[in-house]
Amino acid sequence: MGNTNKRMDIVDALRGFSLAGIVIVHVVENYIGAPFPEGVMEATHLGIADNIVDGFIFLFLRGKFFALFSFLFGLSFFIQMANVNDKESSFAGRFLWRLIILLVIGYLHSLFYRGDILTIYAFLGIFLIPFYKINNKWVLGITTLLFIGFGRYLVFGFYGNDNLFTPGPFDLNSPLIVDYFNTIKNGTLWQVFETNAIDGHLMKMDFQLGIFSRGYLTFGFFLLGLYVGRLQLFRNFMDQKKLVKNVLWGSVVLFVVSIGLIIGIFSQLGPEAKFDNWIAMFGLTALDLNNIGMTFIIMASFIILYRKKKTGKWLAKFAPYGRMALTNYVFQSIFGTFIFFGWGLGYLGELRNIYTLLFSIVIIIVQMGLSKWWLGKFYYGPLEWAWRSLTYFRLFPLRRNRMN
Repeated sequence: MGNTNKRMDIVDALRGFSLAGIVIVHVVENYIGAPFPEGVMEATHLGIADNIVDGFIFLFLRGKFFALFSFLFGLSFFIQMANVNDKESSFAGRFLWRLIILLVIGYLHSLFYRGDILTIYAFLGIFLIPFYKINNKWVLGITTLLFIGFGRYLVFGFYGNDNLFTPGPFDLNSPLIVDYFNTIKNGTLWQVFETNAIDGHLMKMDFQLGIFSRGYLTFGFFLLGLYVGRLQLFRNFMDQKKLVKNVLWGSVVLFVVSIGLIIGIFSQLGPEAKFDNWIAMFGLTALDLNNIGMTFIIMASFIILYRKKKTGKWLAKFAPYGRMALTNYVFQSIFGTFIFFGWGLGYLGELRNIYTLLFSIVIIIVQMGLSKWWLGKFYYGPLEWAWRSLTYFRLFPLRRNRMN
């Protein structure tokens, strides 16, 4: 039992750590969750410190912690399926029902925040189910194709840089983008709900399935999480020193090489790069590879530090935060949109990056403290409990026995 708890602790801690990176990105982005018109965020960059925050987030956080979160979703899928299969029972049907519940939670969340990832996870998770019994070679082969941009090249080959679900090519000053920004800046809560209810999902699907291909990468990380689950890396992470170091150094090489590719490719496109040519598509793939490299640098470094007594004790503090990841993710979005959007305090585009960075750290600290306190009294976070109970059609005990 001790080994199982230790294994789950590192997975929960890594999930909490990845959620912390996600909230930093979202808060500094003011929870816009979409492209925004040129010039509207100038007040967020008033000094060198603000530009340093931007550079730090671009290099180490944006696109990396969402990938880590997605990897853990695939890993959790494997753990759930394997645990049930050990009892000679299929979990596939129940996992599908679990995804439907997640889709509903995600849709309600997306009414507040257009950048919601739960609906994407619920949709893509359906395609993860058949892969549980597919050979590792196929899993790795398809993951590789997704990571090197196969989905992007296919879309560009058929549609060019046109959007798949919304009119016209990508344009920061299009009426769709301008109207959305004005709505979240000045609109009521109901008006935000209205614009996010349908238009938000169409725009998000363009980002996920179009030339920016976030959805293909997300599914690739799902598959990689499934594969790593089969390797039992986190079950035996204390003994996997060589494997983890190989991942670390391989990721460093990928990160450095991809930086060279990014510089070389985008220098050919000029200062105002347009995504209407194959060179730009290769440049986007270089950016994706850079994100992938840094993602696994972060993961491998986390495992190495978690094995050490002093740093492991500190990183373990993220475990309660990770166990309540669904609740924390949803409520930080509701609170964040209240701070920035017009229906709340209306600070959208008015706070410097350095201040929103500090604010995001406060949110993380407060939520980590609340998560530890809550789980001392209850078995699950509120949304985790509801999700679990609806999955199995029965009410699970929530409050811990005081004698415990």
